[in-house]
Amino acid sequence: MESNFCCLNESDDLNILISNSSERLQIERTKTLFEEIRASLNNNDEEDRSFWRPVLPWGGVYTIRAGRKAISCIPLYVKVSLKNTCTIDGFLMLLYVILRDNQTFPREVGVFLGREFVEHFLYLMDSYDYTTVKMLWILDRMSKQQYRSVIHQAALEIDLFGNEHENFTKNLKEIMSTMQESLCTNWDCQARFQEFLEKTISINPPNELPQRDPIQSAVDQFFCPKNVLCQEFGCDGLREFSQRVFSHGPPPFIILNMQMWKSEELSYVPYHLALSHYRYSLEGATLFNKEEHHYSAAFQIDGSWMHYDGLRSDNLILLNKPPELLLLSSLVYVRCSDNK
Repeated sequence: MESNFCCLNESDDLNILISNSSERLQIERTKTLFEEIRASLNNNDEEDRSFWRPVLPWGGVYTIRAGRKAISCIPLYVKVSLKNTCTIDGFLMLLYVILRDNQTFPREVGVFLGREFVEHFLYLMDSYDYTTVKMLWILDRMSKQQYRSVIHQAALEIDLFGNEHENFTKNLKEIMSTMQESLCTNWDCQARFQEFLEKTISINPPNELPQRDPIQSAVDQFFCPKNVLCQEFGCDGLREFSQRVFSHGPPPFIILNMQMWKSEELSYVPYHLALSHYRYSLEGATLFNKEEHHYSAAFQIDGSWMHYDGLRSDNLILLNKPPELLLLSSLVYVRCSDNK
């Protein structure tokens, strides 16, 4: 076996993948997957609290036709095996629920990720073509340096082992982009005016737990103006940071990276969050199993919480209580419709 970066580098790979999936899927359906999940909540009892079919199973195998690359006239097919997909699975499930649960969000997210991508993503999820959904994300959103492949004969293996924030959150482009300006009080400072852009909302736990909600406090700290000593070489001025603002207006959803937080710091997770004068409500979370080095996700529909874990046979179940022995990896909040 030889390890190298993925060889899927033709410009039309994504178009071929999408057209192939459209030809293969002839599924008659009257409800979206989201509507099926919502309906299952009303039919669940204490003995059967799982969804009626697997959703986004771990891994996957996708067959690609080589086409003009084939040497003979007989079409050559290559099987692409996906491994360690939990680094994108949970967020793909959350993205789907968010888009289906909020009617205006597909158009808003389409501005950043592309209208065609959003349309195909929702279509593939509703068609239960989960391996193609993953290939769509890999080929359309991810940099080839973010995953590695192993080539063995005519088979290609893509390994997504790693961190879910590297594989997903950082590939959302400018959705959560924020800007903060700073000005040094020293007129002789070589970089007196500076502008800082962040594509993710990175919050760190406070050194000392505040009396009120620590997560809201950390978010406020991220957005608030502040004064610090200037770090430019030879400058003894004071650098004044402005209020941080969203670069493109309030995003439809935000993801808080919680990997640096300890369990004892998260005894309380706020259902509502205020971000730069906008109100957001908790929609979901991703969870990390340290023993298995595995990610899963939880999300709410109509006030009920469900746990998704692609490794399990019944991988979508209704929750009676939070999953045990799991660490919080991220919190996902959606913009409330009553923002003014």
